[in-house]
Amino acid sequence: MEPILKTVGLKKYYGKQDALVRALDGVDLEIERGKFTAIVGTSGSGKSTLLNMMGGLDTPSGGSVRIGNTELAKLNSEQATVFRRKQIGFIFQNYNLVPVLNVWENIILPVSLDGCEPDTAFIGQVVKLLGVEKKLDSLPNHLSGGQQQRVAIARALASKPSLILADEPTGNLDSKTSQDVLELLKACGVRFGQTIVMITHNPEIAQTADRIIRMEDGRIVQE
Repeated sequence: MEPILKTVGLKKYYGKQDALVRALDGVDLEIERGKFTAIVGTSGSGKSTLLNMMGGLDTPSGGSVRIGNTELAKLNSEQATVFRRKQIGFIFQNYNLVPVLNVWENIILPVSLDGCEPDTAFIGQVVKLLGVEKKLDSLPNHLSGGQQQRVAIARALASKPSLILADEPTGNLDSKTSQDVLELLKACGVRFGQTIVMITHNPEIAQTADRIIRMEDGRIVQE
């Protein structure tokens, strides 16, 4: 099966000469469609940089990223923004919910930005699976951290993207809530046929995934 995401010789360098930092140093990676992949490594290993490159949030110094049949480097800024909104769901450690919007408005925001009608039946399934169906009128500051992260997951799923990129999604949660959120994320991936790539510094959290990739010094060192 053709991989949903492929990087070839991916590099990201900062600085020059003696101060040169190789944040990514030639990463070749294929992500299989429909699987849950965890990328683990300590702070500074390059995992966040890699996730940003996969999501088109940053430009590589060399190499390429392809999602489906689309080479990210060939998109201009506007095309890249639209592509990300439609094809990629992002989940961040700090939730990134809009404080003045209620839960429902936060969830449908990416769809609304594209001028599309949200699929309310599909989103209804998502919020029920995530257990936030009774919180749709609440503002984010009235929710617990775990509830906010569930809303962030629902928002990432709302536009039916083929790829979900999760950056330390349980970093601000206690261990019990972390486990619950991860199980829900995985269940959503299976239920709705989505591919999930998650970065984490926590090997225990990574055990939830189907595949674990370890990074050090900007390179993949182990699977």
